Amino acid sequence: MTITRVLAGVAAAAFALTSTAAMAETWRYAFEESMDEVQGKFAQKFKEEVEANTDHTIQLFPYGTLGESADIMEQAQAGILQFVDQSPGFTGSLIPEAQVFFVPYLLPTDQDQLARFYKSSKAINEDFQKLYADQGLELLTMFPEGEVAMTTKSPVESCADLNEVKFRVMTNPLLVESYRAFGATPTPLPWGEVYGGLQTNIIQGQENPTFFLYSTKIYEVTDYITYAGHNNFTTAVMANKDFYDGLGDADKKAIQAASDTAYDYIVDYQKGLADSELEKIKKAKPEMTVTVLTEEQRKCFKDAAADVEAKFIEMTGESGKKILDQLKADLKAAAQ
Repeated sequence: MTITRVLAGVAAAAFALTSTAAMAETWRYAFEESMDEVQGKFAQKFKEEVEANTDHTIQLFPYGTLGESADIMEQAQAGILQFVDQSPGFTGSLIPEAQVFFVPYLLPTDQDQLARFYKSSKAINEDFQKLYADQGLELLTMFPEGEVAMTTKSPVESCADLNEVKFRVMTNPLLVESYRAFGATPTPLPWGEVYGGLQTNIIQGQENPTFFLYSTKIYEVTDYITYAGHNNFTTAVMANKDFYDGLGDADKKAIQAASDTAYDYIVDYQKGLADSELEKIKKAKPEMTVTVLTEEQRKCFKDAAADVEAKFIEMTGESGKKILDQLKADLKAAAQ
């Protein structure tokens, strides 16, 4: 019996005394990180706002308490959870177009531009709304979590340095294609297996935002941090659509207002976070080598990005191309 089925049974029993999820006094919200990490901070602010402006309470479930990423998504779709925060990296199999966030060099490294982009993007706030709704999910917001860094056991100064490196990726077809194009051997693994995999040399590299490298102590089992500027970690906060549609207008407005307030809060919270957490890593492990690739060193990665973009369009067809074109237009507008 899978963990999802076990949890579903437990949750069903817990909800037996309530007529519908929409009427429940306590709403359940799961996310992919710990309480002290970015998603956890967003969730706590969201909870604070909802509880201040409605009669409902929110119960938070950080990473691992209800299973892996696939488990919490299944629970959200089934209505066991009312809210879920999950990277599009894990929803790529459900919503192929969501893989667009893994086209290398699509997103800028400028955090202010990104903050404007996620808030104003037509692709995110209109086009993706429909795609998520088709999967039983109400997309409340997406937000950035910082530039992604590669951490490896050997130095990376070009694509050639990734040759034969078993590089952990999320279970996302386009991310697999990205690292294949970069020259690595992409190896999909659940996050819970990554630290041990690096420790035992089953894999030799992985990528994540800087704050996550520190909080998860992944720096303990890698020796090099490389910034190639190839991506920014994106995450999405969703509600079960049946639950959301069953709410009254006042509750819907309170949820959206809470989402907007938490968005502004988390953008501000992250200012300077990558730099401060990198300093903590250097202090904890002085021998760690940190490299920011030059434009010349990034050339092979940028060249590979064109192939990955073409692969994305091949995977998603006209729908994906429209999303990609709209995102590019939205990014251009946010740069003004």
